[in-house]
Amino acid sequence: MISEKKALTRHADVPGMDVIDHYIKDGGYQGLEKALKRVPQDIVEEVKKSFLRGRGGAGFPTGLKWSFLPKEKTKPFYLVCNADEGEPGTFKDRIIMENDPFLLIEGMTITGYAIRADLGFIYIRGEFKWIAEKLEKAIEQAKKKNLLGKNILNSNYCFDIKVMRGAGAYICGEETALLESIEGKRGEPRTKPPFPANVGLYGCPTIVNNVETLACIPFILQHDAETFKLMGSFQAAGTKLYGISGHVNKPGVYEYPMGTNLKDLIQYAAGGVKNSKKLKAVIPGGLSATILKADEIDVNMDFDSCLKKDTMLGSGGIIVMDEDTSIPEVAMTTINFFTHESCGQCAPCREGLAKIQQILKNLLAGNGTANDLKTIDELANIINGSTLCPLGEAGALAVNAMIQKFRPEFESLVN
Repeated sequence: MISEKKALTRHADVPGMDVIDHYIKDGGYQGLEKALKRVPQDIVEEVKKSFLRGRGGAGFPTGLKWSFLPKEKTKPFYLVCNADEGEPGTFKDRIIMENDPFLLIEGMTITGYAIRADLGFIYIRGEFKWIAEKLEKAIEQAKKKNLLGKNILNSNYCFDIKVMRGAGAYICGEETALLESIEGKRGEPRTKPPFPANVGLYGCPTIVNNVETLACIPFILQHDAETFKLMGSFQAAGTKLYGISGHVNKPGVYEYPMGTNLKDLIQYAAGGVKNSKKLKAVIPGGLSATILKADEIDVNMDFDSCLKKDTMLGSGGIIVMDEDTSIPEVAMTTINFFTHESCGQCAPCREGLAKIQQILKNLLAGNGTANDLKTIDELANIINGSTLCPLGEAGALAVNAMIQKFRPEFESLVN
């Protein structure tokens, strides 16, 4: 058996956490109070010691990312919270924002102080209208309590947060496309370098962090880096929110130590495969993660362990499929999504994904040829590494992996 460890969801069963007095009564803002008694660089070092890695998918060390900001401050610094959460199979950030909005706001306020930011933005997908409104109300409550705005807790530290609503474009989950969207431009990835830490929002140094990443910060400051590390495993520190969906008895978001085994998460957290059917496949980290066959799921759910299995932890969105699932149909759904969400800026992504989509459509219609699967493999290799952002290669490689691992199902579609 495995047991949950609740740091980010510790308020999940406490009613009224959208009221700031309730949040404070239950221990909220203790992290901010401790942070303001320290110099900003000390907080950066504490987060480095915690081994916190970004929870948005890439897993880059958070404290190290913060340290990339210029030492000399000649322009405003910005903090941007990526709350777009557009990855299919992912629904963990909304749990924090809906049930515990002040946890995110406190995390952003501490982070803003640590990186010397002047202003923070929460970039949230437009479909989350009610969550955006909840966050805006929470921000106003924090200002009235002198926990946000000017001279926070009489510390001479000034920081404000604004909620920005996107138009629901998956590409705006990529940090530079997100910045373009905030600036009122078309959401398209920028060429890197320069990186946002040097040239970000409005040409100023900017840190972009995910909701779950920022929500970890109050716990680290309220306790310490060592306590956070001990909740996970070596080089896989802290807890992780795993969103489990698909053919399971208990779909939902579960918080377990980082590195918890995927097989255990499906069996014990989600109650096993629905209707006692056999497990066929699992996508472990949102739709862009490489699919795993049933005999490949004995893997610890952390960044490095997943890479060793040629997949990725990604957002921790676990999609479970039973024995009756048609993998070619899953592949069709996958390529439909990525083709639709391509911004069209890069020809390999724009044209390559559309070609794969057409080939799969022909296969499922019974009009495929023996060379089609080879063509998809060639297209995936061409797209891989030739685009400004990972969207194109994510779609192509995800579909190609389905073909390689479940090839007989695809070959049966060829005339």
